[in-house]
Amino acid sequence: MTVMESKEEIWRKMTSGEVYDATHPELIKKLEKTREMLWEFNSMRPSRSDELKRILHNLLGSHGESFHFNQPFRCDYGENIHIGENFFANFNLTILDEAEVRIGDFCFIGPNVSIYTACHPLDSENRNKALEWAEAVTIGNNVWIGGSVTICPGVTIGDNVVIGAGSTVTKDIPSNVVAAGNPARIIKRL
Repeated sequence: MTVMESKEEIWRKMTSGEVYDATHPELIKKLEKTREMLWEFNSMRPSRSDELKRILHNLLGSHGESFHFNQPFRCDYGENIHIGENFFANFNLTILDEAEVRIGDFCFIGPNVSIYTACHPLDSENRNKALEWAEAVTIGNNVWIGGSVTICPGVTIGDNVVIGAGSTVTKDIPSNVVAAGNPARIIKRL
């Protein structure tokens, strides 16, 4: 019989990149709490901006003073998401924040963007046991991410970057470039 890990230990393992059990009851409770908050946020009239900001303030790990998320927005935990000043996210932003997602100042995210930190085993035996790990994502300042971009686990995007619409970012992108494609590659230096 295995001993159930404490909520502190399972959270530490998940957020630090160690392999963890994604079905741990404490993680399921946190996911449900976040989904309740997101249901409220996504169902609220857009004109109730103060209430929408209050929900996001309680959901996100940290944020600048000026930020906006168009509805709907989805994430797993919320508290692992940290955004800077003058952040804008268009419709259908999805962030799987099992590890930290840090986004700098003056970042603009187009519609239907997905940012993933969750990783799954390639072999079906371990995948079927709900074993996972997570890799943090970092996005610098002054970044524009075009519509329908996917950012994969472990990626760092530098400052002053444009990611072209429809791109899949699988590797780090340095500062001061335009990158696009699947997988994304540098197509222009700024």
